[in-house]
Formats: sequence, C-alpha cells, structure tokens
Amino acid sequence: MATTSISLVREQTVAVRPPRALWVPFDLGRPLGAAGDPAFQTEVLLAAFVLLRTATEPTIEDYPIEAPTRAGPGAWACPLSIAATDDGSLSERLLAEVARLAPWSAETRAARGRTLFGATGAGVDEVREVASALGAIADGGDVGAAPDVGIDWAFDMPVLIRHLADDLRTFYHEAVAAQPGPGAPDHDALNDWIFGGTALGDTLRAIADHLTELDTPMARLTRGFLIPDGYYRGGTAF
Repeated sequence: MATTSISLVREQTVAVRPPRALWVPFDLGRPLGAAGDPAFQTEVLLAAFVLLRTATEPTIEDYPIEAPTRAGPGAWACPLSIAATDDGSLSERLLAEVARLAPWSAETRAARGRTLFGATGAGVDEVREVASALGAIADGGDVGAAPDVGIDWAFDMPVLIRHLADDLRTFYHEAVAAQPGPGAPDHDALNDWIFGGTALGDTLRAIADHLTELDTPMARLTRGFLIPDGYYRGGTAF
C-alpha cells in the first residue's frame, strides 16, 4: 500500500526515512496550519497526496508556504499599489511586480533568518529568473519544455510549473508579511489579493488555460495546484 505523510519535525523524518513525507513549517500540533482555515488545510492535504503520484523514491518535500495568521474580515489590504494592468506582456508585468515587492520580501527573510523560496532548485537570489520562466510559459504557451534561464531545475515539466508558482507565491507571501500595521492576511485574503489584482494571478490563469488545452492527466493535476478553488473560471482548477 502506497503511503504519504506530513512532517512537523524534519530531522525526525530524515531519521525515519518514510516513503513520502511533506514537511510543513507550522507550529507543533498544527500539521495542517492555522485552525479554522479549511481552504489552506485542504491545499496542504492535496500537496501530501500528490506525492503518491510524483515521488519515485524516498522523498521529503518542503511545503513552500507558511500558515498565515488569520485577520478579521476586511482588516487587511496590501500596502503596495501593484494593481495589474494590461500594459506589456505577462513577463514584463510580472518582473515589474517582483521588483516592487523585493525589498519587502528581503525584510521578512532577514527578520526570520530563513526562506522557503527555492523548491524549484533556484537560489534565494534568483527570484527574477523564476519569474522570467513563469512569464515565458504564460506568454509562449509551451507547457512541455522547461524554460532555459540558467537554473538547474529540480523537476521536469509540467510538474515544474507547480513549483515555479509555489516559489513565487512564497516570495509574495514573505513580502506581505513585512507590511506595517497589526493585521495579517489569512489564506483567503492572500488569494483574493493575488488573483484579484496582481500580474502573478493573471500569469497563473494564463498558464492554467494552456494546461487545459494540453488536456493530459498530469496537466490537469498541475493546473489544480496552480489556482485555489473558486479562482479559476468560477470553480475548481482540478
């Protein structure tokens, strides 16, 4: 029987060497993240289940998104004005957005002394390269060939697309974590922001459409991990 698991203590999981494990950066006792956030918890579970399909040897995969602290309804808004526009290609818009968020993300990384960016194999200083790769896929529509931006990717296509998206979402989440004020965004607020007003959201939807055109089981699975429920054509991307 194939098994998968969720790990809160990475060192312990390394010692045990289970067939498949998803390490999550959450508090002890909360393997699915914050209480009362079923959308976030569902995504954690799906990430653990997908290892049943992708892991071909004993694997410990890091979950790239920290559980956000919940804020009250209407209590959070991104402090930066980066509303998506129709000017330029998706690549150009995404790179401009990343440049505006970079100082905020660096502040969070410095405060925490770590980052969860890098699931793709990219280094901490290669955010622009990851954004360029994701933008090239969105603009060109090629979901079969890995973009050549000078990085030795850790995954093959189309699974790489999921991890490119995860790396950029991590970068965006770390950027908004440095926002001023007491309120912190919950998972829904973050998704509303990304898919309601950023070039990243537009880029992910464009790639999801390309995966829909490919119409293979792996393409559909990858599409499901790109966009949370309710943000793709009014329903689930799965």
